[in-house]
Amino acid sequence: MSAARQPRLAVLLGDPAGVGPEMGVKLLARASNRAAADLLLVAPASALAAGERDAGLKLDPLTVHSRDAIRFEPGRVTHLLQPEPAGTVAPGQCSIVAGEVALQALTAATDLARDEMVHGIVFAPLNKHSLRMAGMQEEDELRYMQARLGVTGFTCEFNITDQLWTSRVTSHVPLREVAGLITQQSVADAVHIIDSALRRAGVARPRIAVSGLNPHAGDGGSIGREEIEVIAPVVERLRRDGLDASGPWSPDTVFIAARRGDFDAVVSMYHDQGQIAMKLMGFERGVTLHGGLPVPVATSASGSAFDIAGQGVARIDGLQHAFDLCVRIAGQGLPC
Repeated sequence: MSAARQPRLAVLLGDPAGVGPEMGVKLLARASNRAAADLLLVAPASALAAGERDAGLKLDPLTVHSRDAIRFEPGRVTHLLQPEPAGTVAPGQCSIVAGEVALQALTAATDLARDEMVHGIVFAPLNKHSLRMAGMQEEDELRYMQARLGVTGFTCEFNITDQLWTSRVTSHVPLREVAGLITQQSVADAVHIIDSALRRAGVARPRIAVSGLNPHAGDGGSIGREEIEVIAPVVERLRRDGLDASGPWSPDTVFIAARRGDFDAVVSMYHDQGQIAMKLMGFERGVTLHGGLPVPVATSASGSAFDIAGQGVARIDGLQHAFDLCVRIAGQGLPC
């Protein structure tokens, strides 16, 4: 592990129609955060102004107009100004305009990471529908960044609540497609990536529970055979390779054992199988970390919250935890 360094993080305000700008400003306004890293806000002036208004706070950033002009002053945010949107952002609504603002900032930050000008990215909640309206072809922002960074290996979202981590075999795909994507290779990849991430985070031998796909983990094959034909053989092979993996566990009880402390991580088969449980255990504290990228990219587990946009009541517990995690990983020069 390399010596700790002062990390340089790009900070994005997320979807401008939601609570992202408010959350981002609240995060950047904390002096302790500005001391922990060199912070580069990537946003148009209008998004920053909206965030300041909603948060009831005023930042004093050092504004720069190009990548070549980026510099940092101790304790002060540097603002890399982005072009203003072509239209008006309607609060609480998905739109092409909102998606374009968010996608433009995401693209700029990803390019900065690719060129090693930042060591990590923290972003306030995005809205995937708005991103797709604005032209994003990939299933989510992780796959968008993966393509732009030229990453060819397995990637997935880690969801983290307190000490418990999850990865998943499939992510933002229609439920009807999930079973066909559960292969021995994809399950093994999801286990390996979270095992490696937890070891980098300081867990010497991660205890990993692998969920089944079907109710009751298939009930001996009477409710599906994926557990017998796909998942169990992978778990057995991983154990022979030295990983502390177990399963397939029944999806409706595995998180009870995990919450009790029996496991460090759960590998779920699809999005809601893990996300519902994790959000019930700590929605306000939850973190999403994008695994498999060359730099840490993190956000809060909460969404863009259109229902409370502009009200000034958004909490940033999860975003703060995401920031802290990103600082720790980026400060060691580690990938995800």
